[in-house]
Amino acid sequence: MTDAASIASSRKAGAVEVERPPVRPPGIISRMFGTPLNAALSAVFLGGLLWILPGLLRWLVFDAAFLPAEPRTCQAAAGACWSFVFAKSSQILFGIYPPDERWRPGLACVLILVLLGWSVRPTSWNGRLFLLWAATLVLVIWIMAGGYGLPFVPTSSWGGLPVTLILTVVAIGIAFPLSILLALGRRSEMPVVSVMCVLFIETVRGLPLLSILFVASIMLPLFVPEALLPDKFVRALIALTLFASAYLAEVIRGGLQAVPRGQYEGAKALGLGYWRMQRLVILPQAIRIVIPALANTIIVMIKNTSLVLVVGLFDLISSGKAALADPAWPSPSAETYLFIGAIYFTLAFSFARFADFLERRNKTGH
Repeated sequence: MTDAASIASSRKAGAVEVERPPVRPPGIISRMFGTPLNAALSAVFLGGLLWILPGLLRWLVFDAAFLPAEPRTCQAAAGACWSFVFAKSSQILFGIYPPDERWRPGLACVLILVLLGWSVRPTSWNGRLFLLWAATLVLVIWIMAGGYGLPFVPTSSWGGLPVTLILTVVAIGIAFPLSILLALGRRSEMPVVSVMCVLFIETVRGLPLLSILFVASIMLPLFVPEALLPDKFVRALIALTLFASAYLAEVIRGGLQAVPRGQYEGAKALGLGYWRMQRLVILPQAIRIVIPALANTIIVMIKNTSLVLVVGLFDLISSGKAALADPAWPSPSAETYLFIGAIYFTLAFSFARFADFLERRNKTGH
């Protein structure tokens, strides 16, 4: 007798079924907040926000000074001095770059940002994208540095947003493939390669970025002849690249460890060599697994570019400090740093959204 038939016969024999009480639909508070404690905390937070928001809006917008971008506009205003940001935006964005040539860093920023926007499109992910980036970076360096028809501007006069974008793009672009080699080398069965990768990664991770920048700026000139010594910009770029590669290597190593052993065995059964196995089977899965951790590390590196001020480069924060030194203005530091913070937030938030897109695109389920 089947189970269905036995159940039917038991019901016919007068078996009593236990009736469950009807489930009451959750109330509006439960649907919105979950628990009374969550509702109370939300009410406290909302009350605090409503208490702060009116005064903040008055300072930011209603009582703020916008135009004309002159010192007297700020002196007569009771709120934020946005006219200072309008007047000094060129200096904040481009630092001590010669004022008559500031169209060049502006063009360089536009080229990098446009190419970044183009690169997030899946249809552009091919070998030509690498060549396009290489050509664009060469063009950006020529525009910034000059030569061949443009007045020469040394890297010591670069500053602001172009420095942040160039350091971020080049450092991460070089550090990512280097980190893959370091992660593979640390897991290598060759003792010499593994030990060298471990020493590099642990040494760099054990030092603050500031100390690495100090070494590149102060100690390196003591050991390298002046004729072979790169300028401060290149030294800062090398320091950021090494720092990023060590952190990214550990993230990728975590992804390699998460790939099931059967994937390695299946790739070997297909006759794939080591490098083809890594390129076609292992690395795509490992990188997909660690997309959130990669995005977090890259966002941290975007913000770490502000530390290059210790080697004498004018990043966005340094440019903002220089703009605040103008005695004709009332030094509205809060407005200046809010403007700079908005730029960093836009860069970091945009990359975070791109990482979310990659997660959704590569989500296949397990």
